Amino acid sequence: MGRGVAGTVSEVTADHYTIKTLSGDTYTIHYSANTRIVMQPAQHTASAMRVPPQEIKPAEIQVGDVIMANGEIDATAKSVGALAVVKIDPERAREMREMQANFGKTWLAGRVTAVNETKVTLHSAMDDADHTFVANENTTFRKRREPVTLADIEVGSNVRVEGAVKEGVFVASTVNVGGPPATGGPAPREGPPPQ
Repeated sequence: MGRGVAGTVSEVTADHYTIKTLSGDTYTIHYSANTRIVMQPAQHTASAMRVPPQEIKPAEIQVGDVIMANGEIDATAKSVGALAVVKIDPERAREMREMQANFGKTWLAGRVTAVNETKVTLHSAMDDADHTFVANENTTFRKRREPVTLADIEVGSNVRVEGAVKEGVFVASTVNVGGPPATGGPAPREGPPPQ
């Protein structure tokens, strides 16, 4: 879907939506007659068969809905010139909120900024902050589904980490290593890998 910003709609007007992102920022999503506005199919229907997103009218997006906008992001002005707006299925939106509530408790995601023995520091776009996790003998490492080791984690790698906080320290159970980050804006989604 390209670069995007997701959040809960707090205002609807004739030419823009205002949203609050998962990280708490307020973004203005500008749309026009050229913006493709669609409704994400419900997950149970989509998994049973390939259901394409359904085109909807701009007014069908209301305050309280969760949307994702893709297009030209101006991070300084906190605005998006939207090429596409997707109204997220309510069940998926609930999962996204739950995921956000568990960030830093059961999962982390971001770009590695330092590796010091078994301690790894990453910077997350979720909250624009640094986080640290530790690996132990029970931690599993994967890169594109292939097993790797802690030594394969390099500064600049994107990682998704699952685990738990024990005595004030985030202990990783699973670390999934990705490639270097794409340039130009936040990733459209950061969360635990699909189960």
